[in-house]
Amino acid sequence: MKNFTYFNPTKIFFGRGQIENIKKEIPPSSNVLFVYGGGSIKKNGLYDQVVSELKGFNFYEFSGIEPNPTYEYTMKAVELIRIKNIDFLLAVGGGSVIDATKFMSVAAGYKGEDPWDIIIKKLPVEKTIPLGTILTLPATGSEMNSASVITRSSTNDKLGFVRAQMYPQFSILDPTFTMSLPSKYIANGVADAFTHVMEQYLTYPVNSPIQDRFAEGILLTLIEEGPKALSNSQDYDVRANIMWSTTTALNGWIGLGVPQDWSTHMIGHELTALFDLDHAESLAVILPSVMNWNRKLKSEKLIQFGRRVWGIKENSNDLVIDTAIQKTQEFFSSLGLKTRLKEYGITNEDLAQVVEKLKEHGMIALGEHRNIDLEASQKILQYAL
Repeated sequence: MKNFTYFNPTKIFFGRGQIENIKKEIPPSSNVLFVYGGGSIKKNGLYDQVVSELKGFNFYEFSGIEPNPTYEYTMKAVELIRIKNIDFLLAVGGGSVIDATKFMSVAAGYKGEDPWDIIIKKLPVEKTIPLGTILTLPATGSEMNSASVITRSSTNDKLGFVRAQMYPQFSILDPTFTMSLPSKYIANGVADAFTHVMEQYLTYPVNSPIQDRFAEGILLTLIEEGPKALSNSQDYDVRANIMWSTTTALNGWIGLGVPQDWSTHMIGHELTALFDLDHAESLAVILPSVMNWNRKLKSEKLIQFGRRVWGIKENSNDLVIDTAIQKTQEFFSSLGLKTRLKEYGITNEDLAQVVEKLKEHGMIALGEHRNIDLEASQKILQYAL
């Protein structure tokens, strides 16, 4: 196991009725910006609950955050934050709303001309606005980590960045807030979390049995509970297990002291930015292709994954690997996700612009071995056709 330092200051309030903790977690007399996406929280009653809990605070609203939050729209919130002297941000939604709010928290205090430089120039963050979250769509783990992904639509750039100052101060995880979600969103969340685990787990062994067993436990839970969530949207226990699985998939625990890949995400981000695929849709297409292309370097963990997670008993290692990849694709398909680029109308002729974007963003040595160069990315995309 490799050396590591772990820090996670986010306080989690999990379960029914935990929204009442807002009042004691937000400092008194705060100027609060209540950030959310579309109108779903008004339909399911959560909006009214949040407004009720914010009584006594001076608060403003900013709505309309997109599924893939854009820099252009988020900067409108940054302008409002500066005008109204906002000193606390409350994100109510899924990973997109939370990621956008994280960017607001660092961009509002940026003194330079263009806050996008924080991302592309990897600038240090000097001043941030504290934030809390109420999770409504379990998927990204953004409610308990310090990462964010933002799209600049004018240039088709979708980029992630990490800053320790972006950890939420608290996050409220009430599974009842997810029961009105359309099946597609639940399926996307399960696939997203599954891939988050695989990016940290499916690399090479470093004698980290705790991290491996924890990762495998999350994968098994998603495999078992994902279909249940799609067939019965009102099962509290199922929704609770899904919600905590997606959080622990990317709150740092399973990635401690182990090598990590993230090539699936880097390639997937370009597909999302260029062709408007959902984030999870791009991952479901690319992950099996990465597994297949890197099958030799990942062989030990692929075999472990096949035997421990999928219960494959065959003696042939090649057959275990083939079956593990096939079962992963079948799992995504069972959630209603497509697993081929051609199913989205993407052709071989379209792949050059994906590779060009990877080059533009410096993604020329991906994977835990940094062996996925642009030519390899092209082949992975071709495998995924």
